[in-house]
Amino acid sequence: MSIGRVVMVLLCLGQGACSMSSASAGGEVRSAPVVAPVEAVDASTLAGYHWKLQSASDAQGARIAALFVRPDRPVQLDFADGRLSISQLCNAKAAPYRIEQGRLLLGPMLSTMMACVQPELDALDQAVVRRLSGKPAISLDREGAMPQLKLVTPSGNVLLFTGQPTAETRYGGPGATVFLEVAPQEVPCDTPVSRGATCLNVRERHYDRHGLKAGEPGPWHALVQTIEGYTHAPGVRNVLRVKRYASGTPAGDVYVLDMVVESHSPTPP
Repeated sequence: MSIGRVVMVLLCLGQGACSMSSASAGGEVRSAPVVAPVEAVDASTLAGYHWKLQSASDAQGARIAALFVRPDRPVQLDFADGRLSISQLCNAKAAPYRIEQGRLLLGPMLSTMMACVQPELDALDQAVVRRLSGKPAISLDREGAMPQLKLVTPSGNVLLFTGQPTAETRYGGPGATVFLEVAPQEVPCDTPVSRGATCLNVRERHYDRHGLKAGEPGPWHALVQTIEGYTHAPGVRNVLRVKRYASGTPAGDVYVLDMVVESHSPTPP
């Protein structure tokens, strides 16, 4: 091996991976594939995305159909403040987490207590928790258009999640938490885009640090902006916890649904 080729090999080893060419006896040049780097997984990166389950396979490469009982609502992981939240199951679940030596370690799991009428949904809850609680290896790949989070269980199951930026990531900050009461019926409003449109009729509500109502609600007004993640059902009054972000555009602030605090359907006659 020439001195120049030895230097190239050492550079490749020092940088982790690179594309190398080798010549065969006939002079044909062959290129080795470039290996995409896998990043160390840190809490800030995990917290910057909603992680939606894209694929899942067992040790033999077969698709794990039990994890996709609702294809339109893939299992979602959210990491924030040292806690992992699991949604799009029958029951929402959460647990403290940490990463040690490339593995995801979970603490005691908390869960809502809704009855899972459909057996496959109850099985989904158990299947997800069993795999996440088994200290899976965790890795992150950000080479593509969307980041990919991979979990590999000790039994060889491979779960691949695609990251979608959170509102904090998209709008560059934590946003302000606001509680909005949404009236049962929309009201007429004028927008720059469409005259004669209807908008949500809202007023701001206030709560103390114990979660109890405090002070008087604000005045009712038409909310020209939409609330990301919220679909209004006519006749239903809701109290929403939303995040408000300054957009810096003439369209005004951006509202993103955080959770539905109260929901009241009309009383039947």
